[in-house]
Amino acid sequence: MEKDLQEKFVTLLEENQNIVHKVCRLYTNNREQHNDLFQEVTIQLWRAFPKFRGDAKFSTWMYRVALNTAITLYRKSKRTVQTQDFDDVMFRISSEEYDDTVEQQLKVMYNAIKDLNDIEKALVFLYLEDKNYKEISETMGITEVNARVKMNRVKGKLKKLVNPS
Repeated sequence: MEKDLQEKFVTLLEENQNIVHKVCRLYTNNREQHNDLFQEVTIQLWRAFPKFRGDAKFSTWMYRVALNTAITLYRKSKRTVQTQDFDDVMFRISSEEYDDTVEQQLKVMYNAIKDLNDIEKALVFLYLEDKNYKEISETMGITEVNARVKMNRVKGKLKKLVNPS
């Protein structure tokens, strides 16, 4: 039973690991922090996986765990991510090489997003992932109307940050 759970988790994580990489990109400033946060999110996902009931899609649940882990660590450490020893986890996950060059054209937008508060960052991230407002509200634990209102405010804020004139 434990082996089946591990195999299922590893498969789902490998299929959806880009979600975690994207969250890490938003909440870290360099490759080392990115890798540390990826590791910590993976550990938190593994710990929470036995409680995953399947009420929501795995990717929606994964977004929630990844964002909550990133926000919690970001607030605790003021941009220095503390991690746990990964050797405690018995399985190994093959990690895709993270290619920063693909996102170079988005550098200005990412810098503007980094200036947002934690909740606004999460909202923009989910929006950029083409999540509808129902999925955004479920992931963030807010109403759908509240998600729409917050997103409209964030769009205005980003426009000012990107084009300050």
